[in-house]
Amino acid sequence: MNLEEKDLINKLKEIKEKEDVSAIKKELQSFVEAINNIKEDVIGYEYDDKALTINKTTLCIYLNNMLEQSSKERVDFYYDRLIKALTEVKTSKYNDINLNRWKEYDDILTDSLWIIDQRDKNASHSGDYWGNFVPQIPNQLLKRYTKAGEWVLDPFLGSGTTLIEAALLGRNGIGIELQEHVAKIAKERVEAIQPTETKSEIVLENSQAIELDKVLKQLNIKKVQFVLMHPPYWDIIQFSKHKSDLSNNETLDDFLDAFGQVIDNTTQYLEKGRFAAVVIGDKYEKGEWIPLGFYTMQEFLKRGFKLKSIIVKNFDETKGKRNQRNLWKYRALSGGFYLFKHEYIYVFQKK
Repeated sequence: MNLEEKDLINKLKEIKEKEDVSAIKKELQSFVEAINNIKEDVIGYEYDDKALTINKTTLCIYLNNMLEQSSKERVDFYYDRLIKALTEVKTSKYNDINLNRWKEYDDILTDSLWIIDQRDKNASHSGDYWGNFVPQIPNQLLKRYTKAGEWVLDPFLGSGTTLIEAALLGRNGIGIELQEHVAKIAKERVEAIQPTETKSEIVLENSQAIELDKVLKQLNIKKVQFVLMHPPYWDIIQFSKHKSDLSNNETLDDFLDAFGQVIDNTTQYLEKGRFAAVVIGDKYEKGEWIPLGFYTMQEFLKRGFKLKSIIVKNFDETKGKRNQRNLWKYRALSGGFYLFKHEYIYVFQKK
């Protein structure tokens, strides 16, 4: 919808210039009713010779805030906030979120508990790779911690979920994968949706030893702006027979040492002040809960990273447990433990 008779901003200025609060509120009430009667969800307007839009619900929130005030001073306060939302873009150093319009971002999660009922059904993704994660996780993290055109690094690429989401959001991506056939699948899936304005590079290599500086040099960049890791949950699933595969480490200490090597070898190319995230769950072995998540968190903290958030995400049954619910309930009751229904997303900032 476009305001044909009067530009949105000029209409608001006209209302604000009324002599008293009662006259302003009367005009505002009529304006809100008119806006609510519009069927479209988006309102079009012009500013500085540019065609712009604002979400109808967001606009009505601002207008209703003005209506609720009892003094001209308070009305003017909310009017100024609305004009800023309509005319100014305020973003942080590490994302494209317009903070002057923060109320519009209902799709971005800010709570530390994520309930995701099912993985994204987007045709670009597939749930056939055992060990991949739901696309909503990289989607949320990339919106929060990257800008369009920046570079994202995934040292445990798998079937390509991170790079697919990066491309769909206008980010560039580098993925490192140890298995040739898996890297081939990822490459095919990424290339199928790759926008012309973004780039993706998939490297068949070991993240513990890759000479990443050479990869970056070929891409004509020096640093990446976000690192997203979804490593094996130690030996819960054996992904390959590669000696360098973290799922083949014999002991917990071996696993953490190898994971630490990946941190050292990749985050040295993460831009200072930018973010890294790890998606991982715990495991249960020989009657004991092994808190893999907290152990991997400590590997980052030992290296001087600042912990920004611990997010808990609901976790559905694995393929192996899906048809054995009663058996696992019995085991839990008899063994004195609780069944895994969550995993962690740790967010760190490089100092």
